[in-house]
Amino acid sequence: MTDTDNNKNLMPQHIAVVMDGNGRWANKRLLPRTAGHKAGVKSTRRIVELCARKGVRALTLFAFSSENWNRPEQEVSGLMSLFVSTLNSEITKLEQQGVRIRFIGDRSRFHDKLQHSIAQAENKTARNDLLQLNIAANYGGRWDIVNAARKLAQKIAEGELTPDQVTEESFAMELALADLPEPDLFIRTGGEQRISNFLLWQSAYSELYFTDTLWPDFDEEHFNDALLCYSKRQRRFGKTGKQIEEEQVKAV
Repeated sequence: MTDTDNNKNLMPQHIAVVMDGNGRWANKRLLPRTAGHKAGVKSTRRIVELCARKGVRALTLFAFSSENWNRPEQEVSGLMSLFVSTLNSEITKLEQQGVRIRFIGDRSRFHDKLQHSIAQAENKTARNDLLQLNIAANYGGRWDIVNAARKLAQKIAEGELTPDQVTEESFAMELALADLPEPDLFIRTGGEQRISNFLLWQSAYSELYFTDTLWPDFDEEHFNDALLCYSKRQRRFGKTGKQIEEEQVKAV
């Protein structure tokens, strides 16, 4: 049991993950890249179970970015097939575990079979509330921001809002995941140290954690390392360290 298990105040309520390294994991083993994506599904299952067990409220996974369409056609086709098969095989278990699944991103580009599987998974788990599992597919942070801007522009055009009424708060309410707290912890596996157009607005004050571990190798020990690192950070949100310490003393 880790320190974060003992102190729920140290546990992030919302974790975002860039699941990077599947292809390199496969290349190191002289396997096709699709084998790496299949291995990554096992890590995804493991992290979902850990978050549910530890009391994390929301987990958002970057499964397929709007830029990933530029990958080789064979890999994209394999990913689409994997999405469908994984949804169909995992959905009953997720429902039984109390996990609610939701997809964010522009799903209109997906083929009908995948769109049907997505809708079915969302409907089947809609009443669950143990863990909110968000899958970002054909998603981009810039797309999310532009989409929110369009919604607000439409409201202004229809007379529902004036430009002066557009605030950070009203803008945020038009973004994906508006009903959830912003990510406390942002994890990226695979050694790269960038956000890669993922939850750009929502991650403004997220604690960033980068690891060289490839996603298929990311296990409970690695996850606990990320949580331990998070628990040692002082989240100031523009305040001084002394102010935060004084607030913590008052809260005890």
